[in-house]
Amino acid sequence: MSHLFDPLKLRDVVLPNRIGIPPMCQYSAQDGIASDWHFVHYGSRAVGGAGLIIVEATAVTPRGRISPGDLGLWNDRQINPLARISRFLQEHGSVAAIQLAHAGRKGSVGLGWQDQRTLDESEGGWAVVAPSAVSFGEGYATPRALDDEGIRQVVADFAAGARRAREAGFQAVEIHAAHGYLLHQFLSPLSNQRTDAYGGSFENRTRLVREVVEAVRAEWPDRLPLLVRLSATDWVEGGWSAEETVELCRTLKELGVDLVDVSTAGLVPWAKIPVGPGFQTEFATRIRREAGVPTAAVGLITAPAQAEHILRTGQADMVLVGREILRNPDWPLDAAQALEHKAAWPRQYLRAAPPGSTARQA
Repeated sequence: MSHLFDPLKLRDVVLPNRIGIPPMCQYSAQDGIASDWHFVHYGSRAVGGAGLIIVEATAVTPRGRISPGDLGLWNDRQINPLARISRFLQEHGSVAAIQLAHAGRKGSVGLGWQDQRTLDESEGGWAVVAPSAVSFGEGYATPRALDDEGIRQVVADFAAGARRAREAGFQAVEIHAAHGYLLHQFLSPLSNQRTDAYGGSFENRTRLVREVVEAVRAEWPDRLPLLVRLSATDWVEGGWSAEETVELCRTLKELGVDLVDVSTAGLVPWAKIPVGPGFQTEFATRIRREAGVPTAAVGLITAPAQAEHILRTGQADMVLVGREILRNPDWPLDAAQALEHKAAWPRQYLRAAPPGSTARQA
């Protein structure tokens, strides 16, 4: 039996398999509203058999966008187009999740395939905020440091985003605290130079993440799972570390987080990252073992045998397949065939399925 196709229960939600799609921005929204591109993009991955689909970074406030093309959940007009997507994903057997995000100092830049620099107002840009007035790097504006009122507003915005995600019918929500965006900026001493209750010590630097998790958990139904994405290390001396990540995850588990989506880096452009197949999996393993919370491994997981090995050896509870599933939306069905697992196929595609395949109800 393949572990990759075992179900995974998180609260009252059961994932049909251990294959997830991580949040990958499409930069194709207008005023934060999902388009037909989003519907087809995510819908095709559900047809392809992914157990969990995490809709891309969705801004909780307009100035929390990475780019003008980001999805949003800062007003009610954005709910119905996302609800259309979540319904379709569930109709085709996937668990529909969405990532709530605030870009902080890395916001107001061009679309993903454009130059990554701060846009000015004439280009549709906006003023960015951060824990401290420290720029991300060359071509990026110096952000305004958030005051106490601004921090309280961030927490409220995440909570309101969770409420709208619930109204849109999502079955799970993920808080983005990775990749150098606002919550990660508060965690790392490299970007957080505050001397108040939100800076300095580990307790203070993690305060905003804890407050956001508590506020979202209060809005999010108890029966539905809450995920957090973390960068386990900045890959820079003096930055956010794996040891701190483990300590934070122990607390997040107590606050009601059900799974940690484990990535790395993104805080500073000069980090030296040892990129290679499964290069981040060790951090998912450590968090799972030392913090006692389920984890998802992500990062150049491309082959079915590789994904199966990660699960079979207890390195993580599920795998998130990113770039490979952009190349092949049917990766889960292909993985089932490679691992000799009889997966249910969309009945519309049964003529192309391996002999003996059953039809998926949809």
